[in-house]
Amino acid sequence: MTASKRYTVHAIAYFLLSLLVVSVTTAEEAARPSQPNILLIVVDDLGWQDVKCYDIDEPSPMETPHMDDLAKQGVLFRQAYSPAPVCSPSRAAILSGIHPARAQHVGVAGGNPPRPHNLKGSRMITPWDRGSLAPQLPNIATALRKEGYATGHCGKWHLSMSKQGGSQPTDVGFDWSRENHGVQNKMTPHRMTGFATRAEDDPYRLDENGFPRDQNNLDALSFVRENEDKPFFLYYATFLVHTPIHMRSRELLDKYVKKLGVEIPENPQQWVQEGQSNPFYCASVEQLDYYLGQLFSYLNKTDDPRWSGHKLSENTYVILTSDNGGMEGVPEVEKIAENAPLDEGKIHLQEGGVRVPLIIKGPGVKADTDSNVMVNGLDFYPTILSLAGASKAPNQKFDGCNLSTLLHKDPTDSNLVRDADGNIRDTLMWHFPSSVWMESSIRVGDYKLMRNYDHRGGPNSRWRGTLAPPLELYRLYNTESGEAVRVDIEEQNNLVESMPEKARELDQRLTEMLTEMNATYPAFNPYSAAKLPHKAKVPTVVSHKRDGQKVEFTYKEKGASVKSAHLIYTTEGDYLRAEWLKHPAQLQPEHKITATLPPGTTHYFLYLLDENNFLLNYPELPNVVKGEKLNYSDTALKVK
Repeated sequence: MTASKRYTVHAIAYFLLSLLVVSVTTAEEAARPSQPNILLIVVDDLGWQDVKCYDIDEPSPMETPHMDDLAKQGVLFRQAYSPAPVCSPSRAAILSGIHPARAQHVGVAGGNPPRPHNLKGSRMITPWDRGSLAPQLPNIATALRKEGYATGHCGKWHLSMSKQGGSQPTDVGFDWSRENHGVQNKMTPHRMTGFATRAEDDPYRLDENGFPRDQNNLDALSFVRENEDKPFFLYYATFLVHTPIHMRSRELLDKYVKKLGVEIPENPQQWVQEGQSNPFYCASVEQLDYYLGQLFSYLNKTDDPRWSGHKLSENTYVILTSDNGGMEGVPEVEKIAENAPLDEGKIHLQEGGVRVPLIIKGPGVKADTDSNVMVNGLDFYPTILSLAGASKAPNQKFDGCNLSTLLHKDPTDSNLVRDADGNIRDTLMWHFPSSVWMESSIRVGDYKLMRNYDHRGGPNSRWRGTLAPPLELYRLYNTESGEAVRVDIEEQNNLVESMPEKARELDQRLTEMLTEMNATYPAFNPYSAAKLPHKAKVPTVVSHKRDGQKVEFTYKEKGASVKSAHLIYTTEGDYLRAEWLKHPAQLQPEHKITATLPPGTTHYFLYLLDENNFLLNYPELPNVVKGEKLNYSDTALKVK
């Protein structure tokens, strides 16, 4: 046989072999179930620097081998953000795809009438804040259940005011729900007592590796076992690593005491050392990693009943993130964690409060990829719909972007993150007018602007008792070369004075976004002892009457006109944890305000906002001593 003939035979053989390989591969992919499993893990208060694979600058002392391994199997996002700096609005935004500012779900414990933190001492009042996830609101669970998915929630919820409310997980699309705190049940009388043992009757009995039994994680495993024969969506919201910061395994605690070179103080409830030095917290992070490792191991070792010859993990997307940045603690009481080099932590809009770990792995996602693309928890809902081949509800709009193209093509290409109109997304916005920290922020490309609503920081805050500046501008990165070169992720070099035009540009864009979302803002407190301009001009309510469901108020102007009015009402009577909702009222001629009470209203307040941004409530709420619980129905107007 001549060389040319041998070449031809070999070429034909290679061609036929290639066809066979393609045929086998195509058949294998065709056999893959079209509906992948979705595991969405939202850890409570896990900081950006708490996971070993996120190390920059100072190395993390925590050992997180299972989360590190997950990153090697998928994409580690270094510029991932939570929708809010606290848990409730972040969780609501992740599940609903709606920005906290649009949902008016902007605080950690909403659903109450607005009031100053201190009647005389607070300059400003936070706006009304939604407390529960609205039952009629489409969310990931309702969308996937319509597609035949088994939907489960496990762990923290924090999206319903009370157990009696209509916004529990099974009210809003989840077939299955468990909320056992597991190892996070508080140790009493303090965290150096009641360590777990290996006794059979110990509810936290230690396993062969010295880790305590955690019912929360066992519940997550139970859901997967019970539903592995069908497509499943599990929203696993861990109670770890939120307070109480303790460790039931004495062995694991002692490991970090030795590793960190520290000693347990005489008062075991106190920890005041700076940095990642708290052995209770460091041990908790490793404990979290161990439990997640059990879940990942089950997926890796268990045959997929829907895909013969394959494991569950091969057709499961895993999204692992945190609800907000790490909680750095309370100065002089307990230092919990350290988000350095990022500034601040939970309850702040600085990078340490909103930048979070995010690891995504699954079918078609490139392994061992490190990405600097800017993404957000608001992106999860549209992304999960796309991965599951599910449709959004009619006329449904998302405030996040679908990341599926980014994940499957090139997770490092920010041009693949596009909004519903096809525009490249280069902007993220946060709105946190609640708590002591009343602020909004926006990031556009390399720059980030902070807007402060006149808050006054405490003695240990960044502003040390002085009023914060109206605006702060920082350049986090320089991406002119196409790479994200670190500049000031610490947010220490305020550029407002040197770059006034850039500050005005971002401030205007922030206003546009908040206006489009109909966001609400903090208002001045007319009862404050501070010398606030125009305080003497605040109107007063002089009369009120009700005829059935119709209510009418008369007010008197004292130099400032009324800009708007609304009711805050409840349908839950004098129940202490009743949820209070917002309802519009109408300004009428002759200084009248009218409104129709919503059906079932039992108690209500009137709120007036004047032209100088003072918020007046009627009837006036009493001052509350710190730690004292206020039953708002005792003061409110009553429907008899």
